[in-house]
Amino acid sequence: MIKVSNLILEPNFNNDKIKQKIASALKINVSEILDFIILKSSIDARRKPKIFYVLTCGVTLFNERNFSDKKFEYNIIGVKYNKVDFNLSNSPVVVGFGPSGMFCALALSEMGLKPIVIEQGADVDTRDIQVKEFWETGKLNVNSNVQFGEGGAGTFSDGKLNTNVNNSYCLTVINQFYLSGAPKQILFEAKPHIGSDKLKTVVKNIRMQIIKNGGKVMFNTQLSDILVKNNRVCGIKAKNVLDNSEFEIKTENLVLAVGHSAKQVYYMLKNKNVMLEQKPFAMGVRIEQLQSDINFSQYGNKNLKLPSADYKLVTHLNNGRSVFTFCMCPGGQIVNSASEENTVVTNGMSNFLRDGKNANSAVLVNVTPSDFNSTDPLAGVEFQSKYESLAFECGGKNYNCPAQSVGEFLTGKKCELKVKPSLKVTYTNLKNCLPSFVYDSLKLALPILNTKLKNFADSGNLLVGIESRSSSPVTIVRDDNFESSIKGLFPCGEGAGYAGGITTSAVDGLKTAEHIRDLILKN
Repeated sequence: MIKVSNLILEPNFNNDKIKQKIASALKINVSEILDFIILKSSIDARRKPKIFYVLTCGVTLFNERNFSDKKFEYNIIGVKYNKVDFNLSNSPVVVGFGPSGMFCALALSEMGLKPIVIEQGADVDTRDIQVKEFWETGKLNVNSNVQFGEGGAGTFSDGKLNTNVNNSYCLTVINQFYLSGAPKQILFEAKPHIGSDKLKTVVKNIRMQIIKNGGKVMFNTQLSDILVKNNRVCGIKAKNVLDNSEFEIKTENLVLAVGHSAKQVYYMLKNKNVMLEQKPFAMGVRIEQLQSDINFSQYGNKNLKLPSADYKLVTHLNNGRSVFTFCMCPGGQIVNSASEENTVVTNGMSNFLRDGKNANSAVLVNVTPSDFNSTDPLAGVEFQSKYESLAFECGGKNYNCPAQSVGEFLTGKKCELKVKPSLKVTYTNLKNCLPSFVYDSLKLALPILNTKLKNFADSGNLLVGIESRSSSPVTIVRDDNFESSIKGLFPCGEGAGYAGGITTSAVDGLKTAEHIRDLILKN
């Protein structure tokens, strides 16, 4: 197979047109092409309204001898580790079944270590029912919700896989997702995404692979205590949240992949004198727009059939703050992501087709430890909780999300909405549930961001509060072996402060598994 890059095609191309471009680039006849695959696809909108696709393809020819300089090997592989005959009396335990815990457990199972996974939320099918019931009725299950359950918070998101890193670990994660049922497009799109609808099948398939490899996955099971002897993990106490029965699991290797919303775990670690540090994060709101407006702003052409457009914006203000968009969901919806009683948190979600009427994105302001006014390592957690509780009050104390039109937010004058909210909201003044520096920075930034992308901050667009869990506000300190200050305790993923998104969390899970394996073999 040979690689052919920089193939420029107009929208609505088909396989025949791709073959013609390949033949032209190689100066051969189309009949000499045996087969091809798309390796990379991106959209070039720099000359809008003229829009082009740019493809890189892997091509199989009847005769490739004249193109030896372009030859390469193409393989789709998943997580594959050599099995080792470990002589362990107790299995590693992984707490949390989001991306980091899932891939850590998968790698451990491939190694032959037969991990035990505990997840306080439900399996993805049960969880889906519970989440939809909360959105419809306001009945919150604090153990199984948008934040907790099979697949983690990413299950109710856009399923973005793009990162600023490109290495073999990232490729392994993406390939494993594909082999577990994700759409083929994730293998070649410049900004791959799975979509919340497809993710549900993918995470189930990964779970079944772990079980097939000898692992065990226990849902509705909450970590209640970490057992330590001579500054080393010797086991855990766990609780079945359905019947409150408690039990112990012996282990010398404990992975904490709990996500950034398991606040009770942070307090447990603090009480055990595990080394924790304050960490910067961000806070703000979600903005909801018409997807057709975003498409026109990005493409400049209403007639082309193109994917729902996305955007990524940032501005650095004179007050020292940065304001940026995060987790943009084309053709998606804003979702109520509360995991604690009497709090309101938002996130964004899209299905694979991204064919909804609205677009949404977080608009966030950087928050630093100096804003906490405390040296307590969990001051950022308290900071989050304070404003999430205020958002609950501003929303009417019924889990409606507080909302305000962009126009009213900026001018104080009521404006007619262009968008229909995608979730239950209460119209109010968002100033009452945001830190003053966040509120002031958003007012300064929205008009600036609107100059970068027309229609972004149209007065008829909607702001919904609050977005407060884009990342963890605390780091669980670990050494070069990925161990915390307690030996055998391995903080992992986004909740531990070492990742930011699905792919990087999964990669951190793989690396954590490798460190556990190496330490076991060394000892």
